[in-house]
Amino acid sequence: MKNLLQIITREISLFIITALLVIFHSGCESNSQAILPVRAAVMHTTEPIQAISVTDDAASVLNRSQVPILCYHQIRDWLASDSKTAKDYIVSVNNFREQMQLLAKNGYHSILPDQLYDYLVNGMPLPSRPVMISFDDTRLEQYTIAREEMSKYGFKGVFFIMTVSLGRPGYMTKEQVKQLADEGNIIGSHTWNHSNVKKYSGEDWKIQIDKPSQELEKITGKPIDYFAYPFGLWNKEAIEQLKQRGFKAAFQLSAKRDENDPQFSIRRMIVPGEWNTATLQKWMDHSF
Repeated sequence: MKNLLQIITREISLFIITALLVIFHSGCESNSQAILPVRAAVMHTTEPIQAISVTDDAASVLNRSQVPILCYHQIRDWLASDSKTAKDYIVSVNNFREQMQLLAKNGYHSILPDQLYDYLVNGMPLPSRPVMISFDDTRLEQYTIAREEMSKYGFKGVFFIMTVSLGRPGYMTKEQVKQLADEGNIIGSHTWNHSNVKKYSGEDWKIQIDKPSQELEKITGKPIDYFAYPFGLWNKEAIEQLKQRGFKAAFQLSAKRDENDPQFSIRRMIVPGEWNTATLQKWMDHSF
């Protein structure tokens, strides 16, 4: 009789627990916004980031926690001739060095676009404290300075190449771009001459998108799957054109993501020249 009562008690307890779990799950599904702060905080734990689901619909992509993506342009010391606007895109060598040290010290792991894509679209997990380090415009110091500093900590990045500048003074050569790719970095497209994609029509898509991709594929021997919009500006026509050309994802700056194709409007954050490490950490924590 005693054993029978124990079995009945256990079964009733299991039933109650199951019912409570179902109710809790239903509540989360009907109010996804309520759990976003909790999930965003996961990005700063020491545990690997587990995806929430494995569906690839836009709503699921939008519902995943965003990964901090840093965007650098020039890495050099300021000159007297630099305008105030220009300084927003110029990070000193020492500042960049300290920022890479900060990421390493705080346990960040650099990820590449394929990892981000698999996380957003296919629900694959990410390492703890993921960050993506990206570079625009093909500047030479990205190879001579950034590459060396990143290698100290095992960091890899994505370099969005503007092909018109290849081999010009102050810019990378084809051989340097290939070496970046061979070393495990990702090479992406940043158009031919950095013109605004919102103004393209007719042959512009071939000149600005097709030919640069073909040239970069020839240089690296690898497919060009990722694109960064010049000035961070984009529209729905550009998204459709990129999708038709087989790109997997595209990166903007800080505008709201497209509700139908969020993987083609992934947010990045330009690192201004005047930021110190504390400011960088603050913006990383609150902007993604």
